[in-house]
This record gives sequence, structure tokens and C-alpha cells, in this order.
Amino acid sequence: MNRKEFIKLSGISTAGLLIGSSSQFLSSCSMSTMGDMNMGQSVSVSEGSFTVPLSTPQVVGNTVNLTAQNISTVIQGFGTVSGLGYQPNSILGPTIKINSRQSVTINLLNQLGENTNTHWHGLKVPPIMDGHPENVISAGSSFNYNFTINQRAGLYWYHPHADGTTAKQAFQGLGGLFVVNDLEESALNLPSGSRELFLVIQDKRISSGRILYSPTMHEQMSGLMGQYVLVNGNYSPFHLVETANYRFRILNGSNARIYNVALSNGKPFTVIGNDGGLLATSKTVSSLMISPGERADLIIDFGGLTLNSELFLISKTFDGGNSQGNQEFRIMKFKVNSEIVDTYSIPNSLSSIAPLTESMSTKTRQFEISNDHMMGGASGMMMHTINNKSYDPNRIDETVTKGAVETWIFDNTYGNEPHPMHLHGVLFQILSRTGGRNTLTALESGWKDIALCMPGEKVKVIIPFDGYSGKYIFHCHNLEHEESGMMGQYQVV
Repeated sequence: MNRKEFIKLSGISTAGLLIGSSSQFLSSCSMSTMGDMNMGQSVSVSEGSFTVPLSTPQVVGNTVNLTAQNISTVIQGFGTVSGLGYQPNSILGPTIKINSRQSVTINLLNQLGENTNTHWHGLKVPPIMDGHPENVISAGSSFNYNFTINQRAGLYWYHPHADGTTAKQAFQGLGGLFVVNDLEESALNLPSGSRELFLVIQDKRISSGRILYSPTMHEQMSGLMGQYVLVNGNYSPFHLVETANYRFRILNGSNARIYNVALSNGKPFTVIGNDGGLLATSKTVSSLMISPGERADLIIDFGGLTLNSELFLISKTFDGGNSQGNQEFRIMKFKVNSEIVDTYSIPNSLSSIAPLTESMSTKTRQFEISNDHMMGGASGMMMHTINNKSYDPNRIDETVTKGAVETWIFDNTYGNEPHPMHLHGVLFQILSRTGGRNTLTALESGWKDIALCMPGEKVKVIIPFDGYSGKYIFHCHNLEHEESGMMGQYQVV
């Protein structure tokens, strides 16, 4: 269901708001004077057998041909499944690996029956290359993305971002990793080769041999979640490990589901990086929440485990609002197949990051995201909004001076659904969180491009607009929220 279809289907009369089932539709993502009416529905995860080996996407360099196309692939437990992909027989595109300061040329051919494009999530690229929702590639056409990587090492990614088709195309398989390396990171000698694993975690709905995308109105408002969790396109996979330290580079590639990752034996692990690359210093935790679009760079030590013992990467329960967080489930299995002595230790210092302070900011902007109100007057449409406005491609919501440093505050104080807020074209630092969890997590120091605002929270970020001039967007990375209006535009001048 695209944004225009949602607007059409969600129209109800003013009189209808006062009676019957129509009142259930008003709950959206918040608590208001109309009451706390829960429209989110928890979708339980169904675990598989953990008998299929973990696979990894093909790795390519700085010259890439991608084709957005209908594909068929074999997923254990489901047989041959149809979906979308950037290459044949795969619901994930190739992993693009390049060095900082290197230029890339990526040609995207659209063989779908609808518009598409590609957003290079986390990369600072010119507006025309960013995958703005209005810069689409029509069916049968192609576009050549060409840009230079002018930023630090990190795990970034790519996915479609055409207006009205983003959520469907991403859910059905369009997406891939984009890895940037640099000399600072290489000098650390972090675990590499077979001890560096890239994990793309996604939930899907699979039925009758297809990845289904057909959200109800309730799911359009709460976010679509699937019953089956895939890792790199594999359902409930396993991976053989040695009793050593491994580097795990994780992307939450789901549309709406948050994962509270942990190890099944309760053993702590170490966070060394996030959206924008390495942290200044490592942080040890026993669990970590990763919202849609966020990345986490972890060191997991399998030392001390015995031969043939098993350990699971799990998602623990959490207070996630109306629609998720109430189930613990297993994501993938590790099995020890070799006992070795590993003397690796994590460096005391990982990266040089100058912290930004609010005193550097020249302007503060407030964004109300705990919305619950009617849109469109008598037509009575319910939409996700930012500052009471739904996305309008003809409106610039914020004008920013190039080179300025600004404070943006995302206010979900009265909401009861999570909103992972994402800005295109920049990276930022998170200053504070008030309400809700009332603290920053191990994932939220250093450079970020997503700030997770849980119900009841107000999150303050500081942004240097040191990239390109032009028009970019900012939005909730719950893709159903984005497509029901929770997106705005800012212009750098």
C-alpha cells in the first residue's frame, strides 16, 4: 500500500469518528485526549530449525551494476520463494566495499513494473545522488550513481526510497551493505577475514511461495512486522565458530521491528561502533537495542566455550510501546567446532572523535513526533506527522545554512510507538535523552544517522551541516510511518 492509497483508504467522515469501529482507527502512535486506544498488534516470531549455514552476499568493488528485479530464491523451510532483489536468486544485493576518498560508479537498471531509486544510507552524497523520493527511475530505465566517499570508515547500506514504494520494495528484498574502510580503522587490527561477520537481520512474511507485503491500516500505522527472522536471507541459520573473538557488523534491515540483541548465555559483549563508524572507546553491555536502519559493530568472545557447545544470538523483551517487544526469540545459532587459544584484546582507544557541545549550536529546532490528530479536515484522515504536517514534496519544511551547527529535538513525549528518526545527507551526535529510558545507550556515542525515540522520550541531537547544498529529507525509519506521512524536507543553502 503506497502513501496515496493509504490516504484514500483511511478517509472517514467526521460523523463516523463518533461511532462504532471507526473510533478504533484514531489511536495512531500516541496518547491524547481521545484516550490511549491500542491499534498496534504484536506479531510473534516463529523460530526455525537453525540447521542452514549462514551465507554472505557477494562482495564487489567501486564499479557496480545493480538491477532491481523480480527474483526467486530458495529459503530453507519455505522452498522457492519469490521476492525482489538487486541480483538474480538473492533477496540481498551485493556488499559494496571501498576505501574512503575513493569514487564509485553504480548503474541501477529498473526492471520492476513501478518506479524505484536507491538511497545510500549514511553516506554524504550530493542531493541528486541521494535517492530523494522525487528522483525516481521509471520502469525499464536506468540511472548512473557516481560520487566520492568523503567520510570515515563505517558500515553503511543502500535501499530504495521512491515515494510510495519504499516500504514494499525494501520488505520484499531490495537492500544491501556498503562498507567503507580507512587507514585509522585498518591500523587497529580488529578481527578480520573469517572472524569478521556481516549480519543483515530482517523479518519477513512468507506465504504461498512469496514474500508478502500487504499491510492492514493498523499495520500501516504501527509498522509491518513479519513472523520469520532472516539473517543474510537465511531463515534461522547457524555458523561454526572457534573459541576466539569475532567482529560482528550488524544491520537491522527490517521495516519496523526493533531487536534487543543479546547472547543466550547472558555473557556480555563489546560495542565498538555504530551508524557512523568506530566509537572513541569500547563499551561492554549484556544487551543492545537496534532499531530499523541502525548498525552495530560488536566484538563477541567465544572463548571459554567447550567443543560442540551451542550459543544463540537472541532478541530479549523490552518495553516497545503497543506493537512489539513482548517476546524473546532466537535469531541465529553459533556452534563451537574448534578450541584454540586467542590472545586478542580490544584496543583502549578506537578512534579520534571530537565531541560536539550545545554551545556550538547556532539554532534549535523542535519536532513533535508523538502525534494523534485528524488530517484533511472533514475527510478525517489519520496520518503520521512531524510538527502536525505530513510529507508534501512541494514544501520545504526547514531551511539550513551550509556549515551551520544546529540542535534538533525529536519529541515523542506523549507517544506510545517507537520512532527511529533518520536524516539524509549528514551525520550527527546525540546529546541527551529525557523521559522513557532517560539515558543514552552504548550505541549512541560517536556519529549517528538514526536517533531512536521510544515512547515517552525526547531526544536531542547536534548536527553539523558540513556536506552539500541542496534538498534532503528527514523521516521516521519505520518505513510504514514514513509512507503514511512522517517525513519532511530540509534545504541547505
